[in-house]
Amino acid sequence: MSMLTPQGLKGKQYRITGNSYPRLGRPPRKSRKVLAVIGAVLALALIALGGVQLVGIFSGRTKPSSSQACASPAAGKPLAAPASGSASGSGSPAASGSPAASQSPASAPAAPAATSTAVPQPQAVTVNVYNATAKAGLAARTADELKKRGFTIGKVGNAPSAMDKKVPGTVQVISGPAGIGAATLLGSQAAGSAATTDSRTDASVDFVLGDTFAALLDPTQAATALEAATKPSPAASAPGNC
Repeated sequence: MSMLTPQGLKGKQYRITGNSYPRLGRPPRKSRKVLAVIGAVLALALIALGGVQLVGIFSGRTKPSSSQACASPAAGKPLAAPASGSASGSGSPAASGSPAASQSPASAPAAPAATSTAVPQPQAVTVNVYNATAKAGLAARTADELKKRGFTIGKVGNAPSAMDKKVPGTVQVISGPAGIGAATLLGSQAAGSAATTDSRTDASVDFVLGDTFAALLDPTQAATALEAATKPSPAASAPGNC
């Protein structure tokens, strides 16, 4: 009897048949299956998200940026007059014999005056000083003080009859569109000044002294007033306001 034959089998030996053998490895754990399922779900989600983004890019359905959403037409007066269409040239309508060339100068619309809001240096400002009060010599004294501050003095005298004794405040500053920045500079020289515009085409400014005017602000106070007048409002400079 062979030593491989258990007792009781009477000489019979084990015979291994077939081609499959039992494996002694560890059985698969459930946690590995769960992790595999989670990984597959995440991979499918990423693939789906990428596909949606590609569709949005190629279809042009992307959201506009904040700068595009907040863009709006520029408000306010133009900083320069539009180009006049009366210039002659080989390709212009006037030179080609169009109906516009046959119009008389009286019927052609006048070009608007150029607008300038930039504050110039005092040397570049021509100011006319007028006295609308009953105080003698007030215009001359004020003109001398403005000249000391660098302003170019134009006319000095009594206010026109339309404004004589009719300026209730301190100073009425009058300018055309080209002198708005100069009017801002002159308005800062007196407390409580008021600014108006007329149809003049040059950059001169009228400085009309009113009933309550006594003297100009000192240079330090005038500089502070000018800074406050030219400082942009918080609502206009804050980012993100549309």
